[in-house]
Amino acid sequence: MTGVPQHSQTTDLIADTQDERLDVFVARLTAMTRSRVQKLIDEGMVLVEGEKQRASHRLDVGQAVAVTVPPASASEAQPEPIALDIIYEDADLVVINKPPGMTVHPSPGHITSTLVNAVLAHCTDLSGIGGVMRPGIVHRLDRDTSGVILVAKNDDAHNALAKQLRERTVEKTYIALVEGTPKPPEGVIDAPIMRDPRNRQRMAVIEGGRESTTAYKVVERYRGLSLVEARPKTGRTHQIRVHLAAIGHPIIGDKIYGKSSKLVDRQFLHANRITFAHPRTGDRVEFEAALAADLQRALKELRSA
Repeated sequence: MTGVPQHSQTTDLIADTQDERLDVFVARLTAMTRSRVQKLIDEGMVLVEGEKQRASHRLDVGQAVAVTVPPASASEAQPEPIALDIIYEDADLVVINKPPGMTVHPSPGHITSTLVNAVLAHCTDLSGIGGVMRPGIVHRLDRDTSGVILVAKNDDAHNALAKQLRERTVEKTYIALVEGTPKPPEGVIDAPIMRDPRNRQRMAVIEGGRESTTAYKVVERYRGLSLVEARPKTGRTHQIRVHLAAIGHPIIGDKIYGKSSKLVDRQFLHANRITFAHPRTGDRVEFEAALAADLQRALKELRSA
């Protein structure tokens, strides 16, 4: 086919539903997102009976649709040989215990030494996400939050995991050290969150914000402090930090929503456990990340006091 890059892969499909949009049909029968399919259609990589059509083209049952996917292009992020604490890895995903102080994505001001840079160097079997040779970051952790993070290696895995996150079937558990003791010791914080209009660097509980829910449970008590297990049901930016601060129990060391601490020089927040359905097998799997060394030292000091 003229203009198709070398080593492209072509998939032949047959329309099975009358009057279905071309982009909807291709997205339904492949592992690609609709936006990715629309880009391929615009580039002439999706042909109906050998002819280029628009994304909105309505198909007739039995029509042949050829979908050509070019090889993934190079990522703008550069591989960097940064040591990673790998909890688990297979052909579809890698589960990492992210250290505190590591930014997940390259961004202005943090274009190197990110998790993406490290994964690009570590994984030799990435097949690309959305047409770009990059790891699929399924969910994020704040720069100074340590713990388990899930990374997809291919489009199939990325889309399957993203779907589970949207449907809220992924279970995530965090460990946080907070001021005081929440009452009741076990409960659910249901409070909408949006960006703070008075300070764009913060999030805040504001009426009219996005639905946000966090379950919590006190697991240990110390003098004036409590160790809390937090399970976010939604995935808003800074959600656990905002919610715990909103009920009067900010996380120790959180300089944005609480105050600095002599115990730790960052927020005492660790992504401890994640449970989800494996994107290939469908089996329910669970992974845990050992508590970061600085947080272990803080707890040892509290327990010995």
